[in-house]
Amino acid sequence: MADPAPKSPEAASRFRRWLDKATPSRESVETNRWLRPVANRVMHSALWRFTRRSVPRGVALGMVTGVLVPMGQIPASAVLALPLRANIPAAAATTFVTNPFTTPPLWVAAYWLGSWMIGPGEAAAQAQVIERSWSDWLFHQAGPATLTGLVTITAALAVLGYFGTALAWRLWIGRKWKRRAAARAA
Repeated sequence: MADPAPKSPEAASRFRRWLDKATPSRESVETNRWLRPVANRVMHSALWRFTRRSVPRGVALGMVTGVLVPMGQIPASAVLALPLRANIPAAAATTFVTNPFTTPPLWVAAYWLGSWMIGPGEAAAQAQVIERSWSDWLFHQAGPATLTGLVTITAALAVLGYFGTALAWRLWIGRKWKRRAAARAA
């Protein structure tokens, strides 16, 4: 049986064309009526340039806004990227870590982690004191446990994202240097 032709280069070029078409141009962002008052600040080149410091900041910021901000994650990451000097595209792209497929498992894991961190004794004592109604359970037991778990998971993901991106950046640059050195030697 013959090997099927590899489709990844075609799929990658199709994705790249779609991304180029879907990404707004600098001019369209500058002329947007909602962004016009802050366009000079938002369009500063340092926030859009991919550097070894701004990209890890953007990834960490995207993790935080992606998990903790329930709606409007991309605008929130773009606004927060201004004072943090984080890369806006990296922050916006990283917010997609939460999506309809990853959010339910994330919230379940946050509840389990928060319940474990708060402690079973505390949760059992709270359950005995309050009535066993849905709203009491939600606001007195599940709510604090889920919030505690979400904050913990967010902190861990932000730290992992920051240092993982910094390491990947370093390895990428190291490979480029090695290729240049090999090209010069040849």
